[in-house]
Amino acid sequence: MNSALQFSISPYTPFMQETKVNLGNGIELHVEVGGKPEHPTILLIMGLGAQMLFWPDFFCKSLIDQGFRVIRFDNRDIGLSSKVRHQGKRLNTMKLMGRFALGLRNQGAPYTLYDMADDVSMLLDRLGVSKAHVIGASMGGMIAQILAAKYPEKVEKLGLMFTSNNQPFLPPPFPKQLLSLIGKPESRDEEGIVNHSLKLFQLIGSPGYINHIEAVQTARKLYQRSYYPAGVLQQFLAILCTGSLLQLDREIKQPTLVLHGSRDRLLPPSHGKAVAKAISGAKFELIDGMGHDIPAHFIPQLSGLFAHHFKSSY
Repeated sequence: MNSALQFSISPYTPFMQETKVNLGNGIELHVEVGGKPEHPTILLIMGLGAQMLFWPDFFCKSLIDQGFRVIRFDNRDIGLSSKVRHQGKRLNTMKLMGRFALGLRNQGAPYTLYDMADDVSMLLDRLGVSKAHVIGASMGGMIAQILAAKYPEKVEKLGLMFTSNNQPFLPPPFPKQLLSLIGKPESRDEEGIVNHSLKLFQLIGSPGYINHIEAVQTARKLYQRSYYPAGVLQQFLAILCTGSLLQLDREIKQPTLVLHGSRDRLLPPSHGKAVAKAISGAKFELIDGMGHDIPAHFIPQLSGLFAHHFKSSY
């Protein structure tokens, strides 16, 4: 780990330390690191509009307890990382979505997932991590696919969770769930945002495994930490202007494990299966009952599968 960086104890959990990392490209990322420096590193990449706290403390601690050092961070445009100001013309999101579904090329976003993958590559460099295991969830899984293909020397093994390669003609995300993710809340005060977040958790989360009290606490914590809806839209535009990752997937050589929930109501399991089919030798596991989230109930299973994957000799 880069000794020049100044770390302090995370305000959220005592086993993680936080710092700011200037990438040198105009972007500064807020980062947390936990575990012993001599242990193999797992880098966690979170999804659309999701702060790094969507990687549950329990999930991070479970990986640490299984012998790994864990890094989680806020992507650009979310949480406590740098915000990107869009100087270009206003884009027609619905038109872009239609072209995206057909595999047609889109342009005009402030940045693409390729830029976000470059952020991750530079983050590893700044942290002094030459090679890491990588787990990406949802949009973070898309970034992880690009990272593994574009910077193969930096990715030891790949873990993907409820993600897609966005190849043409896959079943589209369920409209109600997608619109709740990128849509506007009824009001912009704290209670309005918290209620909007709760509705989102209910729509995309694992049915029967959502703890209402914990969900309220999480929504409030996330709002108080950072609320930047423009970043959510810009990350969505990044997905739409990146397009299919199918050809990139065919370049990935790292051992890959793809996990997907059977009850995912945002990205159907066929998306995860398409990724696993496109990556040579990839393994696919369907997690019975899980949605588009990481509830405590599933964490022992998820962390165990990833830990076994990263420790295996194949």
